Amino acid sequence: MIDIPNYKKLTIKHIVCDYNGSIAKDGSVLPQVQSLFEILAKDYTVHVITADTFGSVHKELEDYPVEIKVLSSSDHTQEKADYIHSLGHTSCVAIGNGNNDSEMLKTAMIGIALLGDEGCASKLLLNSDITCKKIEEALELFVYPKRLIATLRC
Repeated sequence: MIDIPNYKKLTIKHIVCDYNGSIAKDGSVLPQVQSLFEILAKDYTVHVITADTFGSVHKELEDYPVEIKVLSSSDHTQEKADYIHSLGHTSCVAIGNGNNDSEMLKTAMIGIALLGDEGCASKLLLNSDITCKKIEEALELFVYPKRLIATLRC
């Protein structure tokens, strides 16, 4: 449990990451992600949720300790939010950068917007609790939870 003074007490079990624009660029996983996923997988279930635009997610993540969810509906925004609900939204962190991630971030207990190379949708920013410049900064909040506490305490 992470107790954030005057904010929330968190019991996070799942870290759900968007793929392209969040942990990958142009279909290829960013190099810093694997070591952080390995560390996080000791305490959390790490999920990657994607439309798999480049058809590369399974190959790219075959050696990673993650659950992969490839979207199949015509409404990816709602499907991502539904996935968070299916895991138990109060135990989820969601990380993303796109418009179709906005409801996922709003639904999760903690939503983290990324301002990476692809930019960040303004609607997503409004639905997030935290904004980070890079995926490693977002993931490290759960490796070093005092950073998370310092950011969110009231």
